[in-house]
Amino acid sequence: MDENNVTRLDYQGKEIFLIATAHVSKESAELVKKVIDEERPDSVCIELDEERYENIQNPKAWENTDIVKVIKNKKIGFLIASMILSSYQKKMATKLDTVVGGEMLQGIASAKEVGAEIVLADRNIQTTFLRIWRKLSFWEKVKLFGSFLFSSEEDADVTNEQLQDLLKEDMLESAMSTLHQQLPQVGEVLINERDQFLANKIKNAPGKKVVAVLGGGHVPGIKKEIYKEQDMESISIVPPKSRFSKIAGWIIPGIITALLVYSFFVNLETGLQQLSTWVIWTGVFAAIFTALSLAHPLSILTSLLVAPLTTLHPLLACGWFAGLVEATIKKPTVKDIQNIQDDIFSFKGFFTNRFLKTILVVVMSNIGGTIGTLIAGSNLIKNLF
Repeated sequence: MDENNVTRLDYQGKEIFLIATAHVSKESAELVKKVIDEERPDSVCIELDEERYENIQNPKAWENTDIVKVIKNKKIGFLIASMILSSYQKKMATKLDTVVGGEMLQGIASAKEVGAEIVLADRNIQTTFLRIWRKLSFWEKVKLFGSFLFSSEEDADVTNEQLQDLLKEDMLESAMSTLHQQLPQVGEVLINERDQFLANKIKNAPGKKVVAVLGGGHVPGIKKEIYKEQDMESISIVPPKSRFSKIAGWIIPGIITALLVYSFFVNLETGLQQLSTWVIWTGVFAAIFTALSLAHPLSILTSLLVAPLTTLHPLLACGWFAGLVEATIKKPTVKDIQNIQDDIFSFKGFFTNRFLKTILVVVMSNIGGTIGTLIAGSNLIKNLF
């Protein structure tokens, strides 16, 4: 890797240096140090947001993760995505005998050495994930998680050619490489929008000389965006749910509730029969799927009892309750959290790691409840009409 990976731009009297890096490359870190030492910029822009900046400064932050709090705050999906991305980066870094984000850490250290201001130039990662999530249909979301889980299973050594390919891709985009053609909206949010965001932050960084440490995949887009105007407000917010999506979550529970109430108006026996059908199908399927995750018996019982109620309320999920019980009984240890990045790509790891096991219980319980809802709902309609 040489200085061909450094691009110099002039923008309204500012001298801007874009350093194309691979997020798991020793050579990238060395190049960052060399450029900053030689140019002694006024500002150094880093492709991080505040949350990732704190995490990279304190890599043991995982050890303070409270799974119970995560479940209560309804952030299981975001946590899973973050863990898989972090694990993918660690896996690549291990193969290359380096550290995750070494070039970012070097940029931060070198900026402090030369007295440059550190600018966190990337968009909040939760905003990025949520903007993607809101753009995807249900099946597209399934593909997204499938790509996260299975795109990084290959354990072969990383070649120099593959390392050069990392300079052409954003790390998150690389982790989901199989989806580029199937889900173009993912690339739009991950790459194009962030190119705009990064370019705006870079060209507005303090001082006359600015160095930006970037994933190689962003440099071509930023070179163009530097000279354009960006609508930062439109790409910095999480779009609200559509009116249809807000209503859709209430439609099925509303129909089921109406059918149950109507059946009691027909006669008491019909009403009780319909109610028992609903309770049995939803509760049993939620319990079965929770059991498939090898959950504690009390977690299974919790799914059985709460599923008939939570499936009738779009703001509740039986998996949250089952997961809270699992986390309370089998509280994850510090060792479990330390091993997440290794265990997450292992089938066995999901069942032996208590932290991952709790997440599995949440997901499986919810899947079972959803299947039970579909079967029970069709039976209610069939029995009544």
